[in-house]
Amino acid sequence: MERNLKNRKVILGLSGGVDSAVAAVLLKEAGADVQALHMTNWEDEDGYCTAAEDLQDARNVCEQLQIPLHHVNFAKQYRDRVFEYFLDEYRAGRTPNPDVLCNREIKFGVFRDYAKRLGGELLATGHYARTAVVADQPVLLKAADLNKDQSYFLHAVSADALAETVFPLGDLQKDEVRRIARDYGLAVHDKKDSTGICFIGERPFREFLSKYLPANPGPIRTPDGREVGQHHGLMYYTLGQRQGLGIGGRHDSSDAPWYVVDKRIDDNALIVDQGDTDLLLSESLVATNPSWIGVAPAALAEGYRCMSKIRYRQEDQACTVENAADDTLLVRFDTAQRAAAPGQFVVFYAADHCLGGAVIDQIRPVITHDNEVQMASIR
Repeated sequence: MERNLKNRKVILGLSGGVDSAVAAVLLKEAGADVQALHMTNWEDEDGYCTAAEDLQDARNVCEQLQIPLHHVNFAKQYRDRVFEYFLDEYRAGRTPNPDVLCNREIKFGVFRDYAKRLGGELLATGHYARTAVVADQPVLLKAADLNKDQSYFLHAVSADALAETVFPLGDLQKDEVRRIARDYGLAVHDKKDSTGICFIGERPFREFLSKYLPANPGPIRTPDGREVGQHHGLMYYTLGQRQGLGIGGRHDSSDAPWYVVDKRIDDNALIVDQGDTDLLLSESLVATNPSWIGVAPAALAEGYRCMSKIRYRQEDQACTVENAADDTLLVRFDTAQRAAAPGQFVVFYAADHCLGGAVIDQIRPVITHDNEVQMASIR
């Protein structure tokens, strides 16, 4: 942490996990006046959510470290600002990423506002990311631990919010974080990292989504129109998906795995292809609603060269980004990308500097003679 935190009042988002617990340790060691704020974003009566356990773990950490704990319920704001968007995207046949919206709207939105009402000068979280000031402007940087870097999920956070944020874990490796937790005797030192979407928890995804959106089964077809099975509803599938299709071992097909290559909303058909299919490759995409941290790159008019990711943990991919229309970007990749999914985010980087990102809206497939014929049959 490069900031001088001595005697500064910092409100820490304390989830009950090991990362935010160690963030509390590091803030105290830096001399900050630390107070913790635990938020409840989802109220679940099905027993899958670990909210009660997480709150108790947060209480135990605060008691051990002797820091005050506040608890606030943002369930209504989460439903209005994140969950409704999540459902709308699935209704449209897309694959949303609610974690990006949760960071922008909740953790660095209403949470930030609440922290200020508590008198906080700065906000802190257990995210693996870093901030810096370049030319008097706050910037978002990748974490030192690239395996845990969470800048992808933070790309839509405003520069103003980043200017008031501390990421104590940004310079640490994950194993160092767990070691610090063990050294302090924190009970959460070996607590399992949370994965997946917070409000779904460990329950089957199909079971959860069916509570909110009616299933609409339909045919599974090959690119040439042959019906090979029935799907449970297009909302349950994403481009590139291999598992859970239920069409393996057909006598009229090879043993090569099947992949989802398109979701055809008009006639409710799931399109699949076998093996190393070119139909999942895209040479470019159209992205909408860009979020830039600070100002947009000046070279967007003629084409801006940078790196990008179309999914979390992907290696950086070289691309050219340009303005296509109002709030619309055209992204051309140097190397064709596999299974880019509408509704997900493309995030842009210059070295370790996260510039921002946008919502993937349309995929432009690689055109070869063979798959041009196949794509024509799909459409």
